[in-house]
Amino acid sequence: MRFTLTSTGANSLCILIVLLLSVIIAPAADQPSLPFVSPMFGDNMVLQRGKVNTIWGWSPPGQEVHVEIAGHTAKGVTTAGGRWEVKIEPPAAGGPYTLKITGPQTVVFHEVLVGDVWLCGGQSNMQLGLPQARDGGDEVKSANHPEIRLYTVSQNVSYSGAAAPRGAWKICSPQTVAEGGGFSAVGYFFARRVQEDIHVPIGLIEDCIGGTPAETWTSPETLHRLKDFQPQLAELERLKNKGGPEYGSFVMHWYDDYDAGIKGKTWAAADLDDSAWKAVRVPGGFQELGVGEVTSVCWVRKTITLPAALPAGKATIHLGVIEKMDTAYINGSWVGASAWVENPRVYQVRDGILKPGKNVVTVRVFKTKPEGGFMTKAEDLRLVLGDGTVIPLGGEWKGALSVDARPPHPLPLGFENWPTMPSVLYQGMLAPVAPLAITGAIWYQGEANSERAYQYRTLLPAMIADWRKLFGQGDFPFYVVSLPAFMHHRDQPVEDAWAELREAQALTALHTRNSGLAVTIDTGDPDNIHPKDKKVVGERLALCALAEHYGEKIAYQGPTLKSVERLPGALKLHFDHADGGLVARGDNLGEFSVAGSDHKWRWADARIEGDAIVVSSPMTPNPEAARYAWQAYPKATLYNGAGLPAVPFRTDDWPGITESRKPASAQR
Repeated sequence: MRFTLTSTGANSLCILIVLLLSVIIAPAADQPSLPFVSPMFGDNMVLQRGKVNTIWGWSPPGQEVHVEIAGHTAKGVTTAGGRWEVKIEPPAAGGPYTLKITGPQTVVFHEVLVGDVWLCGGQSNMQLGLPQARDGGDEVKSANHPEIRLYTVSQNVSYSGAAAPRGAWKICSPQTVAEGGGFSAVGYFFARRVQEDIHVPIGLIEDCIGGTPAETWTSPETLHRLKDFQPQLAELERLKNKGGPEYGSFVMHWYDDYDAGIKGKTWAAADLDDSAWKAVRVPGGFQELGVGEVTSVCWVRKTITLPAALPAGKATIHLGVIEKMDTAYINGSWVGASAWVENPRVYQVRDGILKPGKNVVTVRVFKTKPEGGFMTKAEDLRLVLGDGTVIPLGGEWKGALSVDARPPHPLPLGFENWPTMPSVLYQGMLAPVAPLAITGAIWYQGEANSERAYQYRTLLPAMIADWRKLFGQGDFPFYVVSLPAFMHHRDQPVEDAWAELREAQALTALHTRNSGLAVTIDTGDPDNIHPKDKKVVGERLALCALAEHYGEKIAYQGPTLKSVERLPGALKLHFDHADGGLVARGDNLGEFSVAGSDHKWRWADARIEGDAIVVSSPMTPNPEAARYAWQAYPKATLYNGAGLPAVPFRTDDWPGITESRKPASAQR
């Protein structure tokens, strides 16, 4: 993905990515010896009300296991494969209860509630913690909700399938919502609103990783059927058979195969003999190393001197924008990495890495363009100590070529250094949660698939079906967040991948049984892919659940295109979900465009007529198609009387409305 960010949005994005990469850049840990009871169960957990719950774990074959809660009992026998399952009817909603499991061991769980369990999936906007949301400090202070329970599935990549997840149930409190960067703000606001209305305990399972595309959360079997990911799946199979670390990204394996800087003594080592390295200047350096025009991996090192008494506080290293990838070290210790080109690198330096006197800064750079590498002016490259002291980093460094990435060094299938391989998170983080009894799922993802929006029309419904099959509980509710506004408004009608991704999400909600759409077009930030207004997002997801699953008679979605009526010189657009009538917020009703047979899009005048809108343009006397809010950051002013924004749409590629045309994303 590529987006243009200002420094404010990019810096907040960078901090989030560094937190993520500090975990996921490392190889996945080996699956620990399997426990008697799966870590999905424990003190403070929520069991799903109203359906049979499966409890499971591992023990020697043939062992009998008993489960008891509030007078309800059930038993099972460990299979030849060493896994036992017990299916038990839960007691009435509420609690707390005590759950006892007996067999080869005896385990007792306390503070167990019975209520509704929701799975929270997606990428970084689902993962963004409550402290980082708007008014996050105040929200954390008031987050004392003992009937909401939280479970975070620890990040884990698997190429062949993990058995047990890593995590623990916690009671929602100001302390637990803020731990480790914070529990999902979207999940928290969703649960708080639902719990206020239905008055039963809510369990939330946060199962997401920033930057991950939907295919990472989909099974290999389903992806093989889609036939869009065959090269990636073949490479995954090769790496699985080869053995070794399971990174979840293609580029990390490519480094292992070809990067001389990590073979033997790492080139990041503080005591490395770099006397044979060439003098280079940063920014720059690639011409001096003979690869100015060539895709390559180069390492650069610089020795700096710090004061004898290091100041207190966190230090940060600022490396600016780097094309295409970088990995930064200080004194041989990893401090950060990124594959996001437009993201200015701002890495926090962990305690104990810096020392008085001489320190060695090393950066590995994988550049793919002639003008790639360090792309920020020298005076903005710096190490900032805890008291604000600036140590300049621009100027003279030492450099060495690690690998010229031309044949016989085939490039990796992807350059991201976080999990993007198909299926690896489905196998590592989702499958180990099943077959836990749940109510449903909420999903905030799509940014990582925006350049393949047309494909997402098929991929997202297939992934939903995959999840439902995995959990084996029928077509449970699945509610999707429509992407918010992002990047800057464009003054003329355009073809736009983000608009097409929203369309794919809307089509999925329309055609997938028991699913819904939470429109967030009014929550965006043009300079930050992580808008802070997560309360609106969570509460709109809650409206979907309250109306469609819990049966409340409330408005839960904004105006949604129903049909198009041709008028002389105009189009009349009819809408569902016009609760309280159609409403324009702001000075103008926008943003609509129309096109005729020439397929040239022009801004349109629009007026409300009852539960319909009439659009026209003097430049298009015979309009054939209309669009609304059709760009990444539109002027979206159409709402219903309930205060919910309209679903962005186009009539020229909406099934059942007008003739379909191939969208922009399918042409890329």
